[in-house]
Amino acid sequence: MTWLEAFKPCFGHRAQELALRRYVQGLLSDSPRKSMEAMLARVTEPGSYQAFQHVITHAPWSADGVWRRLRAVLPEREGLLIFDATSVPQQGQQSVGVAQQYSGLQRQIATCQVAVTAALWTGARAYLLGAALYLPQAWVTEAARARARIPATVVFQQKGRLALTLLRHVRASGFVVTGGLADAEFGDNRMFRGLLHRLRLPDAVGVSSHLTAFLGTPPLQAPRATPGPHKRHLAAGVSARPISDLLAAARPRWRTGRWRNRPGGRPCTADCAAIRVTPALDYRHPRLAPEIWLLAERDVGPKAKTRFYFVNLPPTASLAQIVRFAHQRWPSNSNINSSKTELGLDHFEGRTFPGWHHHVVLTALTDNFLQAERRRTRGPLTFPWSAGSCKRSSPPISLRNDRTTSNASKRSSPSSCGSNKVVSKRVAGGRPPKTGAVSRTRVVCQGPKSRAAS
Repeated sequence: MTWLEAFKPCFGHRAQELALRRYVQGLLSDSPRKSMEAMLARVTEPGSYQAFQHVITHAPWSADGVWRRLRAVLPEREGLLIFDATSVPQQGQQSVGVAQQYSGLQRQIATCQVAVTAALWTGARAYLLGAALYLPQAWVTEAARARARIPATVVFQQKGRLALTLLRHVRASGFVVTGGLADAEFGDNRMFRGLLHRLRLPDAVGVSSHLTAFLGTPPLQAPRATPGPHKRHLAAGVSARPISDLLAAARPRWRTGRWRNRPGGRPCTADCAAIRVTPALDYRHPRLAPEIWLLAERDVGPKAKTRFYFVNLPPTASLAQIVRFAHQRWPSNSNINSSKTELGLDHFEGRTFPGWHHHVVLTALTDNFLQAERRRTRGPLTFPWSAGSCKRSSPPISLRNDRTTSNASKRSSPSSCGSNKVVSKRVAGGRPPKTGAVSRTRVVCQGPKSRAAS
């Protein structure tokens, strides 16, 4: 049984199943730009462009159904859940969700789309489990809905609420979530942090320096002697302060913290300090939040910038454990960058809401196939080219999570094989070749008169 056969029930027509195979083959091709026209030129038996485009932009198959099936077939079921706000820069204003908004990629206000993603980090691999397009309020008007085909059930939601929805979907799919990680776009949201606390999940979220908290656990007034429920208020003279002021008042000891952004990579260092604080809640929540760690991280150098994290770990945790736990967000960033450069996650040129979600879920399906193959082969995937079917030899295409892949893809231009086309035999349903290659998944270069294995 091949990877794509598990998703056949999600598509109601034979033409949609064929388009699914072509689309995944196109995403795995050596095309530097994963637009529909470029991908269609590199698959065997491409069919018509109009039919190929229709399946992505207008066909009524459900992206949510594919996400549910994808979460059901993944081989690894336990790990940290990493939330991220992925921005895609745009030139025009017609693509769905485009607005002047904060771009984490550019670290400033820019014209872009923003997607909230959730990835499962197992300690060895990262699986993309869900993605939701953030729609600014200008995109939920009647005119914008009609133009981008946005369903009436989709309403404006903050990024924190979108992340919580993805968390509920992941837990409902049977995954064991051992912790949550996010940056300040989610960490500044009290509701998001509160749900993680209620689920009793260890978490580490970036926060802004203006957030307020109490040093340690603040004293409360004694409850009234009269019967009945009573709210416990803060003791007189106790008030929350910005976390930057708390750190300066506590005067903790700064020590060197070390972590690695990838296995075997160079260790990163920074001056770190941690104190116990209680985050302040708004007036609608009379109960105190649990006491957690405030981690401050200061760059080493003349222009030191201080970053803050709320880390929910036991009081007995060491500074080294706190630092390492807070810096486990790198797999999500690496996975998203890999999906952008290798699989064209940000290359979609359509303008509709269903088309965007169709493209993203098929990209995630392809990326998770590669992750499952890495788990099976216990190593990076390398796609050797068949020298006998090419006029000239071409360098192998490596699908590792680093920047060397994009360089290899650029060197493997279509001209090196004339009018040949690329197809992934395992993902398209063929049996893997019995060779001594690193991986059984292989991209084969085929001439115009040859036929794809099925």
